[in-house]
Amino acid sequence: MSDTQSPDLETTDGQPVAATTEGTLVPEVAEAASEPAAEPAAEPASETGTEGATEAPADVPTVLADATDEGGAADKPEKGSRLRQLEREGEVAADFLETLLDIADLDGDLDVDVDGDRAAIAIVDSEEGRVPRRLVGSDGKVLEALQELTRLAVQVQTGERSRLMLDIAGHRAERRAALVVLAHTAIADVKESGEKRSLEPMTAFERKVVHDEVSAAGLVSESEGVEPHRHIVILPA
Repeated sequence: MSDTQSPDLETTDGQPVAATTEGTLVPEVAEAASEPAAEPAAEPASETGTEGATEAPADVPTVLADATDEGGAADKPEKGSRLRQLEREGEVAADFLETLLDIADLDGDLDVDVDGDRAAIAIVDSEEGRVPRRLVGSDGKVLEALQELTRLAVQVQTGERSRLMLDIAGHRAERRAALVVLAHTAIADVKESGEKRSLEPMTAFERKVVHDEVSAAGLVSESEGVEPHRHIVILPA
């Protein structure tokens, strides 16, 4: 089955969170059969799929807020709360990684930021020494594992599932730059030939980068196949 990247949503790096860490609260549902009929509520807006995302369980409570078309005051508390939550995730992740580096007696400084709708943290070279590149591993596999551990540590402390993005020694930043060039070349080829083009297998993080570039160029891309051979197909307009 293929999945189409939404142009307005950022996906996660798509790494699955262990099932044992998942949890939802089932809200109580009040009986309303005896109440007078109320005016029908507006239907909720349809959701679009994102790379590596799954449909939310039906029992997760939904918070509805009034907002104007211009983004009224009702949006501001929610946005401010979300920002504080992401900053908190970064703080927890930094504490966890700092402890991990101390235990392993490894060099490295921590940069904490908020990138879009997720916390972002990077382990960078310090004055004491360089970050060991073995923390990245072959094809970034060690980096991905450390990212999952960090997300789980954040979830334990905050009680919320984290989509935090971890970078080590600039690996993701360098890979992102290379993927942007690759995407632009493939986009130009599709526009010129009018034929779809399949790219090499990529991780969820890499596919997200390409999806965003394709969407910005006005084309549509889909992910096909299963891991570790899941890849992107760019379709002509």
